[in-house]
Amino acid sequence: MSKKLILACSTCGARNYFVPQGKDKQSYRLEIKKFCRFCNAHTSHKETI
Repeated sequence: MSKKLILACSTCGARNYFVPQGKDKQSYRLEIKKFCRFCNAHTSHKETI
């Protein structure tokens, strides 16, 4: 089973998205601009622990 990364909204802090982790080991946290249904806007989402 692959490990899943949790993405949290940088504005409100809601954990909205789960993405599978890639095979390569990243030394940085993933940051993607996605839609937050709680903010009702496109905001940046960062990887959480």
